[in-house]
Amino acid sequence: MNALWSLALAPLPLAGTYLLKRAWATPDQNRAWFILAGWSVMSLAIAASVPLLGGARGPFSVLTLGSVAALALVAAGVERRDARKKVVRELAPEPSDRKRIVWRGWLRGFLAGPLAGVAALGCGLAVAICAPGQIQSRMVVGGFMIPFLWAGGMAWTLSDDKILRACAVLTGVATVTLGAAFLKGAL
Repeated sequence: MNALWSLALAPLPLAGTYLLKRAWATPDQNRAWFILAGWSVMSLAIAASVPLLGGARGPFSVLTLGSVAALALVAAGVERRDARKKVVRELAPEPSDRKRIVWRGWLRGFLAGPLAGVAALGCGLAVAICAPGQIQSRMVVGGFMIPFLWAGGMAWTLSDDKILRACAVLTGVATVTLGAAFLKGAL
């Protein structure tokens, strides 16, 4: 019976994946609508799968079908090229054209290092303290998240031209997550 419900739900993750692929392939004024529609259909598929297949098996089946559909869509777009034919090389993207200011470099270094680390630590602590589940699982997941989030925060901070945006986001994330961990731990 579960296999029949999975097959009945299969068009939803397929459609959601197709809409997301279309948004990615054709950047135009409708891109935001395709992204919204794609994620809405995927959310609908996950929500519909829970009562039909169960809380664990339903989302797993839908996400697996969506991943296989995404893999098939990407594989369908593969083009074969002749290896002997020379390709015109493109130039590397130019760095920011702003003039170099010393304090901006120091601020960017502070944001990428300690502040991104504090924000990542806050996310890990919030998961370890506030997430549902066994304490051992929460601690492992929270601990594994920290280095990846820190690396992502560093890469984003160093590549973004807007220093104030990076400062605001990292400070906000650190404040909210550490505050949530503190409040939950205090209660």
